[in-house]
Amino acid sequence: MDLRKDFPRSMKFKLAGYAHLARMIDKCRAVLAGTEGEYIYPCPMDERLMEFAGITSEQFTAAVKANSTDEEVAKWLGKTAQPHQPAELEEWNQQLLARGPSSPESAARFKKYLAAIDPSRTDLTAWSDLQDLEEGRVVPRRESILLNAALPMMFFQSSISGKDAIQ
Repeated sequence: MDLRKDFPRSMKFKLAGYAHLARMIDKCRAVLAGTEGEYIYPCPMDERLMEFAGITSEQFTAAVKANSTDEEVAKWLGKTAQPHQPAELEEWNQQLLARGPSSPESAARFKKYLAAIDPSRTDLTAWSDLQDLEEGRVVPRRESILLNAALPMMFFQSSISGKDAIQ
């Protein structure tokens, strides 16, 4: 995949039950081919998926390199990943897709990205929605919430790495 010309799949696209897995495969393949453009692999969202699955980026990269199809990578993940009940996986997917800025600094970045893409979309609070909007996907409007970097910390979700990324 050439991410200098095309976008990776949406985080919302599920593969083997995992949100973000297909996007992570796209980015990993692009890195292996030297065609990642401005995309980052592994980014903080990739790291969240790998932590949940109990794998490392080195293991995942080797699996993508050794398996030429999504189905083969999904099969490898099914054998290798820490097992999760379907309800637990779905809850994790929903949390990942709803994830918003985790600090005042990341809220300011989110607000800056949003202002550059579509300042009228004050309803967006999740990185996955901002990412889809940036990549030209339809993101349904929600009840509007004004994003303000001064919001109390209780409105921010915790972060594993302390960083957020739109990758």
